[in-house]
Amino acid sequence: MSTIVEQNQDLPAKVPKWESEEFGQIYEEHSQAIYYLALRLLGDPARAEDAAHDVFLKAYRKISSFRGEAGIRTWLYRITINHCQNLNQSWHQRHIFSNADEAVWEGAGTMQEDPLRVLETKELGERIQKTLDSLNEEYRILLLLVADDKLSYEEAAHLTEQSVDAVRGKLHRARKAFIAAFHKTA
Repeated sequence: MSTIVEQNQDLPAKVPKWESEEFGQIYEEHSQAIYYLALRLLGDPARAEDAAHDVFLKAYRKISSFRGEAGIRTWLYRITINHCQNLNQSWHQRHIFSNADEAVWEGAGTMQEDPLRVLETKELGERIQKTLDSLNEEYRILLLLVADDKLSYEEAAHLTEQSVDAVRGKLHRARKAFIAAFHKTA
């Protein structure tokens, strides 16, 4: 553990040294958001869980590349987006079929809830996911970052390496495309 601390001594004070306790705190703070972003990008709970673990492993190994210009969450999101894009482009993903769509929504409700309400929630969730899947990747990522994860336009611009105005314009078009595609799934 001392080698990690020694390697990171030249980093700015606000950058974590990733000592075990500090890393655990960052993991606790961000793991759920990273998992949900991976789930939306991959559409499979098991793959999203694996991806989230991979993201934190990569972050741990690459802490020396963290410049501190953005927040830890923004940096972790960038790693997540890149990792999920790589997974989606891999040979395995293009040639293996999954029934993950059903698994994503199985936990939509509990037995105490009205069964009709649970079914409606499940169907709505499936429609939303199918609509997101039908959009191009850039629109899907922008919608997920700003709508689901409540990032500012500035944070989304930094993550996607675009100007704030470009994000604003593309997000407007993404919302229109989402609405049009959502109405077609009815």
